[in-house]
Amino acid sequence: MQKEDIGALVENYINDNLVLNPEDKPSSSQSLLEAGVIDSTSVLTLVMFLEEQFNISVEDEELVPDNLDSIEKISSFVNRKMAVG
Repeated sequence: MQKEDIGALVENYINDNLVLNPEDKPSSSQSLLEAGVIDSTSVLTLVMFLEEQFNISVEDEELVPDNLDSIEKISSFVNRKMAVG
């Protein structure tokens, strides 16, 4: 799966499930936390989606902004996880 495909799936999931106002859709590089798109509960929902959609396992120590705070960071993280697995 291409990184762009991963990004599109992640972006669609976030926009369809986590963004409350369609006018507030974040850009791919925008911080989801700063944009108010995710909080501690929605991070867990997002992680469950990533694990199911991409057949990866997200470890507790990987639940950090460097991996999950923007669509670009999530896509890169998933891409790395899929390359390892």
